Amino acid sequence: MKSFTATIFVASLVTLGVLLITLVISLVIMLQSCQSKSAGGVIELLNINEYYSYCRVYSLHAELNNLEGYNLPRICRDLAVHYIKVGQYARDLDLTMSLIDDYFKSVRPAEDGLDVVLMDIDDIFPRNSDSFNLFHRFYNDSTSNCIKEAKNVKLMFVSRLYMYLQTGGWSIILLSREPRTHRNVTINHLDSAGLRSWSALMMRAEDSDPTKGYEYFSRQRNVIRKKGFRIKSIISSHMDAVTVPETEVRNYLLPGHLCDKFEKQVEHRS
Repeated sequence: MKSFTATIFVASLVTLGVLLITLVISLVIMLQSCQSKSAGGVIELLNINEYYSYCRVYSLHAELNNLEGYNLPRICRDLAVHYIKVGQYARDLDLTMSLIDDYFKSVRPAEDGLDVVLMDIDDIFPRNSDSFNLFHRFYNDSTSNCIKEAKNVKLMFVSRLYMYLQTGGWSIILLSREPRTHRNVTINHLDSAGLRSWSALMMRAEDSDPTKGYEYFSRQRNVIRKKGFRIKSIISSHMDAVTVPETEVRNYLLPGHLCDKFEKQVEHRS
């Protein structure tokens, strides 16, 4: 009887040992699977960031060299949508806002009202309907929605920045590459966005070359100074407005988004 009991006891221990070993093996396999998925996610994220960085560098140098109508690689389209959808564009704008905030905390406008901030307002309002319909024919809904969402995000940022500067007592001069014939439409957009009480709205002459942004902004800065204003800061999303360093002028380049580049590509095809 004792021998039988001992046999059962030993068999139970063996069974328990097998179960424990099975459990340990299962846990190891599950852990390896999780690690594999995690590593795969990290690799995928690194690939996305790497490709998007490539697209941004490509776009930046094309703009820097004034290559109008350049074509971004096809892979950049999906990455551009991803950049907006995951909120990275909004986070980049917020980071820029913190830099601007740090600077304007340390300076104050003179009481004569002649210290001004120049703000480039292009690319924050919708383009004309013909342009958008043409764009929609070339690209799918996700890219079209990317344009709308990016503009909404940027408009909210610019509105917040505008109110911040006004509250700080700064005079604001708005600059646009749009022709003066669009002045009334532009003013309506500004009013709708709550961007009011600006000191001046400067727009391009109808007969001037819209591709020569650098020359346009240089002329406008000279005009502003001849009127007695002191330019303290220039804020733009475009290189042509901020590429010339000037003494006592703080330039800020707002982050752009690649969805806008695809819209411009379509305009150059038309």
